[in-house]
Amino acid sequence: MNFSIYPAIDMRNGKCVRLLQGDYDKETVYSDSPFDMAKQFAESGAKWIHMVDLDGAKGGKRINDSFVIQVAKELDINVQIGGGIRSESDVIHYLEHGIKRVIIGSMAVEKPSFAIEMIKKYGKHIAVGIDAKDGYVATHGWLNTSEVKAVDLGKRFAYAGVDSLIFTDIAKDGMLSGPNLEALAEMAKETGKQVIASGGVSHLADLFALKALSDQGVTGVIVGKALYERKFTLEEALKEVKS
Repeated sequence: MNFSIYPAIDMRNGKCVRLLQGDYDKETVYSDSPFDMAKQFAESGAKWIHMVDLDGAKGGKRINDSFVIQVAKELDINVQIGGGIRSESDVIHYLEHGIKRVIIGSMAVEKPSFAIEMIKKYGKHIAVGIDAKDGYVATHGWLNTSEVKAVDLGKRFAYAGVDSLIFTDIAKDGMLSGPNLEALAEMAKETGKQVIASGGVSHLADLFALKALSDQGVTGVIVGKALYERKFTLEEALKEVKS
């Protein structure tokens, strides 16, 4: 099974940033231009890019969508977007502007029926983002933790026909401490769906370990801080998963 690298661009106040474990008070700005960063990733050989509207996730509406649309229109790269998607009009807005995959996160917990409806209408263009803290789902830019188990939520959407699940272990995010391989393998096994890993990648060896789970359904990884902190280059990452 193919294994993809998704370089990440998290947007806040129109800039490319990273938050430590989703904490809005622990922000590092890496670029003043999300588009310029996306262009660098595209030129380095990325086929996909993962964009997150952090302002949208916190505010419950699209805020940085103009940057996402610019990337989709002007660069030869597939874009998936999460953050601030609360209605079908949000989904349509992105799909009509060339975004390949829209990620439903908080709404998947708050209103699963909405996510299921979008999955049935838009098929592979919808992914569900499951962000977990100690095995339970977190919402609203990770500000709240629910009483829903991550695996149980994944199984519900698998039954509804979702194509891809994006699984983030918040404890690992931005910590460069290695991905939670056990939780990822469990999510893939229990749901039988494609799982994209997010959080914790710090070395090329982490990519190798994740790719080893591809036959179990882990089909890609979102990489952010490791690229920005120059732990390895995107070219090296792409070469690692291709070898």
